[in-house]
Amino acid sequence: MEGFDQIIDELRHTLALLPDKRTGSNTQYSMQDAGLVAFSVFFMQNSSFLAAQRAMQESKGRSNAGTLFKTGAIPTDNHVRSLLDPVEPKALFPVYDRIHAAMRAQGVLDGFRCVGGTQLIALDGTWHHSSSKVHCKNCSTRQHKNGSITYHHSAITPVVVAPGRSQAIALRPEFIVPQDGAGKQDCETNAAKRWLAANGAFCHTGNDTLLGDDLYSRQPFCRKVTTTSSSSASPTRTSTSTNGWTSSSPAQACTR
Repeated sequence: MEGFDQIIDELRHTLALLPDKRTGSNTQYSMQDAGLVAFSVFFMQNSSFLAAQRAMQESKGRSNAGTLFKTGAIPTDNHVRSLLDPVEPKALFPVYDRIHAAMRAQGVLDGFRCVGGTQLIALDGTWHHSSSKVHCKNCSTRQHKNGSITYHHSAITPVVVAPGRSQAIALRPEFIVPQDGAGKQDCETNAAKRWLAANGAFCHTGNDTLLGDDLYSRQPFCRKVTTTSSSSASPTRTSTSTNGWTSSSPAQACTR
C-alpha cells in the first residue's frame, strides 16, 4: 500500500455510497462523515476522541480528525448511531476486498508468507455485543442454569498473519446470526463454512493454511475446506502449536 492516506481514500469511497435512510431536509452531516468519525474512534481506541475533536474544531476551526481522517463536520455520537445503525455491515465489505487486492498487487502479502511459502489465515470468533436485557432478532442466546439469558452478537473475523509480525491483514468477517430455515441456533463453525463458500476463491493463492482452535479440527469443517471451490485442500497433521491444533486432533491444520 502507498500509505495510510490510500487506505482512508478507499474507506471514503465506500462510505460515500452508503444508503441514506433520511427523507427530510436535515442532511447537515453526510453518511461519509458519520462513517469516518466512527472509524476514527476505533482507530484511536479512545471513546472520548470525538468530544475532544468537536471542541478543537469549535475553538480552532479545525481538528485532528479532519487532518488524519479527512472528515468534514463532526456529528454527535447519537447522530452517528442514528445514521449508521440501519446500514447493513456488508455495505463495507468492498473496503476489505480493495485493500487486500492492492496489497496483493504491490507484493505486501508476500511478506506474510511463512514455512513452505504458505499464507496463514487465522479464523476465530469474537463477541461484539453482550447483554442480559438489550437484544434483537439477530441475537444469539446463551441459557444459564439459573434461568437467565445472555443475548449476544458475534462474528468470525479472519485475518492474514505471520510469525514474528505484529501486523495482521483483516479479511471480510462473517456474522453469526440466525439463518432462515435453520432449526438450530447459528454457530461459529457454520459461520466459518459460509465464509469459506463466499470468500475462499478470492483469498485462495494456491498455498494457504487455515488456523483455528479445536472447533475447526472436526471432520465436517475439514471436509468443507477440501471441497471449497478453487481450492486443492487436504487436512494435514502439524506439530503442536499455540493456535490450538494439538497432536491428538484428527486434523491440526487445513491447508489449501
